[in-house]
Amino acid sequence: MKNKKSGKLKHFTRNLIYTLKNPLTYLWIVLIIIVAITTVAVYKTETQTESGITTVFDSIWFTMVTVFAGYYDYCVQSFGGRMAAFIQLLIGMAILSVITGKVASVFMELQMKKDKGLKRLKNMKGHFLLCGWRPGFEKILDSVLNSNPDITPDMIVLINESPEQIEQLRQESRFKEINYVAGDFSDDAVLKRAHIEDAIRALVISDRSKKYSDLEIDSRTVLSVLTMEGINPGLYTAAELIDSKFQKHLEMAHCDEIILTQDYEHSLLATASSGMGYSNVIRALIGDDADTGILIGDIPSSFIGKTYADYKQSLSKEKGIIIGLLLNTGNFHERRKDALREAQKNPDVKKIVDNLKKVKELKSNQVLLTPDEDFVLLPFTKAIFVKG
Repeated sequence: MKNKKSGKLKHFTRNLIYTLKNPLTYLWIVLIIIVAITTVAVYKTETQTESGITTVFDSIWFTMVTVFAGYYDYCVQSFGGRMAAFIQLLIGMAILSVITGKVASVFMELQMKKDKGLKRLKNMKGHFLLCGWRPGFEKILDSVLNSNPDITPDMIVLINESPEQIEQLRQESRFKEINYVAGDFSDDAVLKRAHIEDAIRALVISDRSKKYSDLEIDSRTVLSVLTMEGINPGLYTAAELIDSKFQKHLEMAHCDEIILTQDYEHSLLATASSGMGYSNVIRALIGDDADTGILIGDIPSSFIGKTYADYKQSLSKEKGIIIGLLLNTGNFHERRKDALREAQKNPDVKKIVDNLKKVKELKSNQVLLTPDEDFVLLPFTKAIFVKG
């Protein structure tokens, strides 16, 4: 108790010393004294005239209206009263200018912090985080918006250390409403400013905002996913890696989707070397719109526990051609609980539970192309279609 009182006393003393050292403190004291003197002067001189000021309260009221409203509530008549009223009017104009300037300064500072990504975002929920920056970032952002029609620009939060590039990016009308948080996206304080605890998805790209080595870039990617999953275990995370040796670390961090950029590039070059036109096929399949190419579709819960053949026969041609299944989808932490809950509801419990044992051996979002007709559909399985 004594320590708390001592701490409060020290804090009060420190603030008092700072206030007494501030030159503005003495300026305010001088202004208050001048206002008090002019109030007395108005009372002494105007009570002898027909101005209407007859009491001390009238004089104080006149001063308040003159200083804060900038006009005369009474028509002063004596020379001394007019001089005092004029001084009060000048003081009021000065105070108004200071207050107006301070308010404008506060609003400008808030706007600058918002533009530079230094302000904590408000009222964000169910949003998408895009972490990192590199040359050509505008195309990545365009593709994200085109591939996710359910995401509007105001639902996207960018997190990186390139405020100048982002400020320039947001000058364009289509990116104007995108939110921005400046800082290291592997820092939990920065992520909390972006309301990560209420986000639903996050994409971490290889960050080139500074002169990091490839090793540093991948290390920061792994650290950021670990931090994100620690704050919000229900977050769906996708991360890009340069070197595949970090893949195991991301899997241990429960990253839901891992993009191995260099491996994809090498595979694409290898297929192009065959002279069979594979690269053109891949380009057609991987588009940046949500309606053509390879599409991922939800499987109705009524088909969980049934065979792949049963589901395939129920499909209409409008959905496209089914070519396989995507197993173990969704958020790592939530799918286990929901899968077991679904197994208990389904009449064919034993068959599903037996298949669920295999889920532990599966990786997140594992692709199974052209499965056997009798393959039993597990919870958290989605269908892969090709549509023109």
